Amino acid sequence: MTRKSQQQRSRSYESDEHERGACEWCEYALVITLATILLIGVSALTIFWTFFYREGYGWADDIPEKQFNLHPTLMVAGFITFSGFSVLLYRICRCFRRIYVKLLHAIFHALAFPCIVIGFLAVLDFHNKKGINNFYSLHSWVGFVAMGLFGLQYAVGFFSFLLLLICNKGTANFRASLVPIHAAFGILTFVLGVCACLTGLTEKALFTLGAERYSGLPDEGVIINAIGVAIIAILAVVMYIVSRDKFKADSREMRASVDL
Repeated sequence: MTRKSQQQRSRSYESDEHERGACEWCEYALVITLATILLIGVSALTIFWTFFYREGYGWADDIPEKQFNLHPTLMVAGFITFSGFSVLLYRICRCFRRIYVKLLHAIFHALAFPCIVIGFLAVLDFHNKKGINNFYSLHSWVGFVAMGLFGLQYAVGFFSFLLLLICNKGTANFRASLVPIHAAFGILTFVLGVCACLTGLTEKALFTLGAERYSGLPDEGVIINAIGVAIIAILAVVMYIVSRDKFKADSREMRASVDL
């Protein structure tokens, strides 16, 4: 092979590598932008539904339905929006130092925590005021498991990845071994949160609109379905981003983050 042909092949390889790199960055920017729009949009759509069709929010004995309205809004915000951003932070903030990403991850979980707790208390108190049984439906069972896993994940993550940094070198191996377990249960919690929200929206549509009216697809039914479709789209996009190895941080960076 002549030197000229070698140079041409080398330029060809560099061109292909540059093209692949550009395509990957376009793909990365597209899916991250789409995920961000969906995560914010689903909470905005839920708030719109509540104000336009359900008369807003409250915590008063005379209008318990307004208290219930806090439940879907806060659960969507906690389990979907804040938790979704928390899952994606390690893909979105690739240029940040890992310790800062960890802190942002903890902050988003901290924002989701009161949403989930207040949303749970709102529906529990609503049921008690209306004389409705608690924890009888599939929605409540799935939601209860999702809340338990979320609380456990937050406690373990806070202790292992933040408090144990005080003893940095002595706990590095333990924290490194815990990373894949924490990540796997984080995805499981997010999926369970999605399932809880979808079953809850279906229950709300059937109980509020009635099966006959809901089957006629009224305007409110369309909005409820749109929220559900948006949540499914979020799950699909998040799982796609998480499954793409090329979106992950370099393994050396991951190890360096454990050693911080």
